[in-house]
Amino acid sequence: MSLADRLASYAVSLRYEQLPPDTVHEVKRRWIDSIACAFGAWRSETADLVRRVAMQVSSPYGATILGTSHKASPDWAAFANGLFIRYLDYNDTYLSKEPAHPSDNLAAIWAVAEAERATGKEAIVATVLAYEIQCRLCNAASLRARGWDHVNYGLFSASAAASRLMGLSPEATRHAMSIAGVSGLAMRQTRVGELSMWKGCAFSNASRHAVFASWLAKHGMTGPSEIFEGKMGFMKQVSGEFHLGALGGEEGRTFMINETYIKYFPVEYHAQSAVWAALALRERVGGDLSQVETVEIDTFEASYSIIGSEPEKWLPRSRETADHSLPYIVGVALVDGKVDLNSFEPSRYTDPDLLAFLQKIHVRHDPALDAGYPAGIPNRITLCLRDGTVLTEENTFPRGHARNPMSDGEVEAKFRRLTEWALTPTRQDDILHFLWNLEAQATLHPLMEMLVLHPA
Repeated sequence: MSLADRLASYAVSLRYEQLPPDTVHEVKRRWIDSIACAFGAWRSETADLVRRVAMQVSSPYGATILGTSHKASPDWAAFANGLFIRYLDYNDTYLSKEPAHPSDNLAAIWAVAEAERATGKEAIVATVLAYEIQCRLCNAASLRARGWDHVNYGLFSASAAASRLMGLSPEATRHAMSIAGVSGLAMRQTRVGELSMWKGCAFSNASRHAVFASWLAKHGMTGPSEIFEGKMGFMKQVSGEFHLGALGGEEGRTFMINETYIKYFPVEYHAQSAVWAALALRERVGGDLSQVETVEIDTFEASYSIIGSEPEKWLPRSRETADHSLPYIVGVALVDGKVDLNSFEPSRYTDPDLLAFLQKIHVRHDPALDAGYPAGIPNRITLCLRDGTVLTEENTFPRGHARNPMSDGEVEAKFRRLTEWALTPTRQDDILHFLWNLEAQATLHPLMEMLVLHPA
């Protein structure tokens, strides 16, 4: 059996009754968190651009653009809503040989579940399935090391979830995964140097490919054979050879969604622990940074390579670069005593005084910290003061990590904070009630209606 055949068979056979209560609960937490992130990004320039384009498309087989009553085709709804979820870099994360944001899959799941009038239970199964496939692939092989983007694994996870919601057979599901995989590969250049608007769109484009491929497969389109193992397949061209191992529910394996992390701060995940260390150091100096001579950040290879090694990180010219800059994130945490959405406004990341402070920050790769990753994200920050005092803080498991999870109350608070500009407290309560009882819902239509923005 090829890997695509195996994944397709798994996608079709997974049942709601196999899911432990804690796994179902994590699905609900991820939906709440992702809707919060989507509304937090809704007013951004990039979200407005994508929304205007997506709303030029209408379809009787439609899915709602979040915050509106417009129904685009499911592939375009997946693209737009995926950008909303991802734009702030505030949605959940999984770290392994390849890092990922598995809640990126939710835009495709919402779109197809709505178009297919799927039940809440069916949407829950599709969510667990998407997380399972993407995270297990992330465990198997690094794409970043070979110059490819992590979103390529999403081509398979999102198409498997979409196919499941469309009720496709194992054979048709395999075709959908093959079509998505062969046609949608993304280069890592998206996340190198000065980052652009496209950084937030990369996975949503994978979702668009995945939904489109599943839609075609639903009507009989066939795809290439041996998408993974073939002579010109994914393993040969992109990932290298790998073995996937058992999936959730097989051989006593737990489901991967339980191992993913919800973000406490709106920054690239490898910097989450650095923020906590920086805030602790700021408190130790009483907020007086005038005495700081230098700031030394020691970090692990993935963090250094992705967010700490390029000169653009010390002079960000876009929000996308700032939230992927370890020196900027640590600098703004030290100077402001907080990291929130305002930390990434143009007026903040171009502030001359803040940029001058960044010149005191040095980032080093400490190979000794590599052993702590990906189980944790060990960051050590040292302040060298003018009087010769040296202060050090280290953090490995920040709030929101699977070993230090956010409470349900904290997840709800994040939802209320990011949606309060658009939703009344009563509407927020209604949405949370719907989501905490997702398994009892007949369709997603009431949710999409509750998320429509109305004039004040």
